[in-house]
Amino acid sequence: MAYLFMAKHHGRHSLRKMSQVFGVCLSGYHAWRQRRPSRHRQVDLALVERIKALQKKHKRRYGSPRIWDDLKAEGFRVSRKRVARLMRQNGLSAIGKKKWVNTTDSGHAFPVAENVLNREFAADVSGTKWVSDITYLPTTQGWVYLCVVIDLWDRKVSDGHWRPTWRPSTPFRL
Repeated sequence: MAYLFMAKHHGRHSLRKMSQVFGVCLSGYHAWRQRRPSRHRQVDLALVERIKALQKKHKRRYGSPRIWDDLKAEGFRVSRKRVARLMRQNGLSAIGKKKWVNTTDSGHAFPVAENVLNREFAADVSGTKWVSDITYLPTTQGWVYLCVVIDLWDRKVSDGHWRPTWRPSTPFRL
């Protein structure tokens, strides 16, 4: 840990002074700088590269348990805790599901339409009972609103050219 700090700050402080402060010998620091990474460290680096590739493949949806399963299936002999540690040390984490947000505000002061159907969702004649719902969909160009109207007589989505069997007293449009 001291050698790592010394390597990062050797431009701001003298190596001799830092080795005195940390109580390490300067020759030990230079030997550390020239030493090749250990076999364990080399395996860790290879694992991190494979973990990054798996994260990219799965669009960062996999956390350490699923990544560990994939590594085991590929023949790697590694523990789940090691995979979790390597992911944590390298800032690799799964993207969680977005929290569902309720967008309906039932506590408003606006007038509410009368419940004419009273949960009677069967119709004897076409064009007498209609139900609808509206939703919005995110697109790359903004929000698109979708409204669906269904005739309860045949349960088919209206194509917009409906012809009611009854005539309303006042004209209206959908």
